[in-house]
Amino acid sequence: MINSPSVTKEKAEVRFGQRLSRGGHLRRSAIASGPAVVWLGLLLVVPLLIVMGISFLTRGEYGGVELPLTLESYKRLAGYGELGFDPLYPMILLRSLVLGGATAALCLVTALPLAFFIARLADASKTVALTLVVIPFWTNLLIRTYAWQIMLSPESWLTRLAHAAGLGISGEPLYPGTTAVMIGMVCDFLPFMVLPLYASVEKIDWSLAEAAADLGANRLQMFRHALLPQMIPGLVAGVLLVFLPATGQFVIPDLLGGAKTSMLGNVIQQQFASSRDWPFGAAISFVALLLVMGGLWIYVRCGAREDGVL
Repeated sequence: MINSPSVTKEKAEVRFGQRLSRGGHLRRSAIASGPAVVWLGLLLVVPLLIVMGISFLTRGEYGGVELPLTLESYKRLAGYGELGFDPLYPMILLRSLVLGGATAALCLVTALPLAFFIARLADASKTVALTLVVIPFWTNLLIRTYAWQIMLSPESWLTRLAHAAGLGISGEPLYPGTTAVMIGMVCDFLPFMVLPLYASVEKIDWSLAEAAADLGANRLQMFRHALLPQMIPGLVAGVLLVFLPATGQFVIPDLLGGAKTSMLGNVIQQQFASSRDWPFGAAISFVALLLVMGGLWIYVRCGAREDGVL
């Protein structure tokens, strides 16, 4: 009996009309995705690792960074310093999250009926409506923000109308203040909520709503059980597209809030500029990055649950 030599063969499968082994898959993936992976690694991952490393260093006597490694920047962000507990930075973090969440909620309330309205228009009218939604992006953010300073000044008709409606304290201007910051942020981020919602609303299967109505569901029940599940991808995407950048916004709070409304973005800009405290600024930036990554993780989890993976 002749024993044939054992030959190890790579498991191959047919993909796109070709029989490829595991090595073939890796080579093709490297050719197709390799440049993008290298690009992201050099321009995204490496800078983020540098920022994370700087956050553990010590501020130099005249700015910059030096050894030893320390957790003082994170302790300071948590409110613990040499003189004991100071709630300044935890309050700024909390204020950023609250204002970001409030901006996302107000954009959602405003964008939801607008998305349904645009989706029910004729095709030609949809193009006009979507163009009107994105028209604010044709103007620089700074110009739009300076325009709000004029519109919210004490002598403006908008301020008098708001006081007549009971919004704000009579005789006090809306600008600078939290109200002005909220108005500016909602107007700036509203298109980021409208467009994803419109993309989901346009794909709604209205036969499910008709079936729910035939089964005796009222309008609220029909929306909750028949329409809302179909809108989850656009809703989650819109909330993240508004909440994450709104939390780190610094131009609008700086110009419309003055010294009354400081957010994470303002503190980061101050630490890297006038204060020259790079480790503390890097620590705040890294915490903000964790917030962004947490939001993206929620989006991926919701998408996987929608697809039935989880």
